[in-house]
Amino acid sequence: MATFFGEVLSVYSRAVEEDDEELEENEEDEQIRRELEEKREVHLHWIPEVSDSLKSGNKLPCSEFVLAVGHNAARFLSVYVLTSANWDKVGHASVWNERSRAVAGQTSKESACVFYRHKKNPTVLMCQVTSHIAEDQLFQWTEKVFDCLHHRELNVTVLSDSSVADYKTADYLCTSATPFLRSLHTGTFSGHPVCQSLEQPNIITGLSAAVLNHCQVHRIATVVYQCYSDILGPDSVTMETYKPALTKLGKYIQLALSPNTDVLRKFIQTTEIQSNLYI
Repeated sequence: MATFFGEVLSVYSRAVEEDDEELEENEEDEQIRRELEEKREVHLHWIPEVSDSLKSGNKLPCSEFVLAVGHNAARFLSVYVLTSANWDKVGHASVWNERSRAVAGQTSKESACVFYRHKKNPTVLMCQVTSHIAEDQLFQWTEKVFDCLHHRELNVTVLSDSSVADYKTADYLCTSATPFLRSLHTGTFSGHPVCQSLEQPNIITGLSAAVLNHCQVHRIATVVYQCYSDILGPDSVTMETYKPALTKLGKYIQLALSPNTDVLRKFIQTTEIQSNLYI
């Protein structure tokens, strides 16, 4: 570069160095993003028998799949169904996110997402989910689980927890009769729900919504029973609300006539709290 007096000066430019720095930052950001995606990946862990079958290209034969999402829905299965000796643990899912940090090497006993199979009728599967599945993991969880199952003649029943505070209605008096059930189902569901349909503008969210959407797309008969309760934690009254939903599956799943008190005591730490105002 020449000055006004004719002096020639060397031109110094940071354009190349700035580009290099920006490239390094982008590569570092990309690496962090990849590491985070890997950490947030949903992993399914099956017992050797099931794992070997899946690796051979087979899928789990399944006529009924019951998915319980939330503490009351999952504990309902523990208290009324899994207390019998008819069920085997066949796998679990490990999920890491901000609210559910799965540890490497975690066993199915410690997992908050466990799969069970009926001993006498191995085409009946159940899954308890008490861990939080983040929004960016919902599709992944659903795709991986249903990719392991035969879809032909598959029926899915989802039991889901929800706070009555999320229920929208013009008649606020009806919310005094909590807990209560509402249902949504896919177009291929041919049965009769045990309760009335979820009224607009109410919606379902989270894993229940992801499963319902997946099953609608893949034409799998599915019904979601959402329980609205004013109790935040595990509650015996809320658990019993799910009984009609599984009574219709009596051909496949036998419900205990009364709750197993020993198992119930593990989950109910307080005595029949009727309102979360006093928690």
